[in-house]
Amino acid sequence: MFPIRDHNPSGRTPFVTYALIVINVVVFISNWHLHQSPRALYAFYADFALVPAFISQGEAFSGFFTSMFLHGGLAHLAGNMLFLFIFGDNIEDELGHVKYLAFYLACGFCAGLAHYLAAPFSRVPTVGASGAIAGVMGGYLLLYPRAKIDILIILIVIFRILPVPAFIVLFVWLGMQIFGGFTNTADGGGVAYWAHAGGFLAGIVLIVPIWLRRGGPRFWARTEGHPPHPEATYPVSQTRIPKVPRR
Repeated sequence: MFPIRDHNPSGRTPFVTYALIVINVVVFISNWHLHQSPRALYAFYADFALVPAFISQGEAFSGFFTSMFLHGGLAHLAGNMLFLFIFGDNIEDELGHVKYLAFYLACGFCAGLAHYLAAPFSRVPTVGASGAIAGVMGGYLLLYPRAKIDILIILIVIFRILPVPAFIVLFVWLGMQIFGGFTNTADGGGVAYWAHAGGFLAGIVLIVPIWLRRGGPRFWARTEGHPPHPEATYPVSQTRIPKVPRR
């Protein structure tokens, strides 16, 4: 079960969101050959990933930013870029291009900081844009809690697209990160759960001034949590499976 699109069209072309997607893809392709050599890949990550132990030694602070443009695999990259594509355009539309870029980088830094504080002596390299994207999702939750998100549900041979309010999708996602953070060792590798939670919280905090400028609770009351513009509609494809009438 994962989101594939929202019903919240943006009013301007999200050039920064598109540029971030392109940069992440280009960077991934440029270092793809390193994945054939674990030693070369780890040396590359030592220079550009976020390694908490290095930060504790007073070095490699650039990893807070360079790590958010690296990915550990094709599925990692594809999942992150899908989430950025779904949620990024609306936050960019709200903030403007330059402020949105600053917001994105700030959320990524806060996510990295949360991960560092959770495991300051870990030598496991951390890579991925998911912390910054989590901040975008946090801002989206505050501004458009009832925007419709289409969820693709796959149950063995059953494929179903179900529209769900954004707050359900995002709260479930956040709950999974917090649960994962408490049930997994902070330096054992895998998913940087606290980075996700930290980025999400940073996104909410940084978008609060915009929300208050819109009216705060009055904005929610006026829009009922929906985007303050008409929702996008998508054509519904009819199934080719014939229906068997009941006798």
